Amino acid sequence: MRLFLIPISTKRALIYARPLRRDAAKELSLLDRATSKAAGTWAKWEEAESGWKKHLASWGNRVQQRIPFEEWGLKSIPSLKQQRRIDEHHGTRQIDVLYPANAIRRENIPQMLRKIATERQEFHRKQMWWSLGLSPLTAPFAIIPIVPNIPFFYLVYRGWSHWRALNGSRHLEYLVDNDLITPMSMLDLEQLYATRASRVLNDSPIDTPPAELVEDIEQSDDRVLLKMSDAKKLATMLDAPELALEAERAIVQVTEQLEARRKKDQEAQSEKKKS
Repeated sequence: MRLFLIPISTKRALIYARPLRRDAAKELSLLDRATSKAAGTWAKWEEAESGWKKHLASWGNRVQQRIPFEEWGLKSIPSLKQQRRIDEHHGTRQIDVLYPANAIRRENIPQMLRKIATERQEFHRKQMWWSLGLSPLTAPFAIIPIVPNIPFFYLVYRGWSHWRALNGSRHLEYLVDNDLITPMSMLDLEQLYATRASRVLNDSPIDTPPAELVEDIEQSDDRVLLKMSDAKKLATMLDAPELALEAERAIVQVTEQLEARRKKDQEAQSEKKKS
């Protein structure tokens, strides 16, 4: 397994684990099989030209886009047990973490990863039990003919999603606590962030030394560093096709959040001037 720490803005980063290679496992778990089958069914619904399947798939995709990118990032990290099923030596040797040294200080990485791992654990635990606990209450919807029990499947899906994120966070915490993380800066990533930072931080030329650029980024207000087109570049660069969607989702969410905060601050200043 290899981890990627991708700065989305000057203050926020996406953690992502390269997906497990299915052919590396001796056999798929029951959950793996069920997840794979569900994904195939969903893909068929997306291809429907019309009808409730098409509408449900469209609605579901919109819902998924609203799930925080932090949750998606943690979900990409398999549970410790699952990883050990594939690699019996996992947990005894170092795991590489690729990152851009001109956007993140190496010495800050353990602290960043521990924060990512722990800050949402309690939330995911509570939401997992809340979703799974409410799912039986949706049983009356099952009497509706033809259309599946959407509330039930949604609650089960969200419970499963929080469970995956919780396991991923605990695995990441284990790696950090046991000093099994090896940060490795990647030249291609550094070149990308040098270009993006020079655009976002007006006073930083593209040839700014890494140590100075990191300091400029740390002292900056929270600003989005990446463009949407960078998501596919990252996926190709890191040989992780699934990363493109995760990076796009993170860029959209962080951009929207910063824009909402900016408008709120402007409204507050406007109200202050009026008073």
